[in-house]
Amino acid sequence: MKKLIGVNLAGKILLFFMILLAIFHVLILLKVLPSEIVWGGQMRESSTNMVTLEIIALFITLIFTLIIAAKRGYIRVGKFEKLINVGMWIIFAYFILNTIGNLTSAVFIEKLIFSPITLLMSFFAFILATEK
Repeated sequence: MKKLIGVNLAGKILLFFMILLAIFHVLILLKVLPSEIVWGGQMRESSTNMVTLEIIALFITLIFTLIIAAKRGYIRVGKFEKLINVGMWIIFAYFILNTIGNLTSAVFIEKLIFSPITLLMSFFAFILATEK
């Protein structure tokens, strides 16, 4: 069966999206973008929770980026190859759950823009997770 998209392209696109996501979280932290467009609109810029959640989100984004880069061979992992494979399945599950969260969000931007993006990221993560 012919693949819809190759592993190399899926990995590059996913890494590109991850870099954009990291920049997005930094812009939220720097208050360049309003915090009301994330976390279902529940966080306000003055909220301590917003800063904490955005730092956690940025950290997770960076960890996921490292896992994806390792899966594509940009980072040598040696004995940790199985851990990277498990990590890819975790990333896939995370993006599926994130897509569901975005679809149920009261925030228009999350529902209309972020939902399709996280669905695409789920698709690319699935391609990488199923790669031998």
